[in-house]
Amino acid sequence: MHLFAYLHVALTTRLAELRRDGERGDSPVPTAVIIFGLVAAAVIVTGLVATKARGWMDAIPDPAP
Repeated sequence: MHLFAYLHVALTTRLAELRRDGERGDSPVPTAVIIFGLVAAAVIVTGLVATKARGWMDAIPDPAP
């Protein structure tokens, strides 16, 4: 029975400490916005590179028969 009382006191004390601590980290919203921006930039850069590579490959003449 003493073990249950100890665990109860330890748990309630820890929960009280967590409630008192106001700083719990960053919200997930700014992180999601940053990730969305990075993905958009990556898509744009990939598209530009693919277009340049396609233009470079199209400029190569066909082999002579």
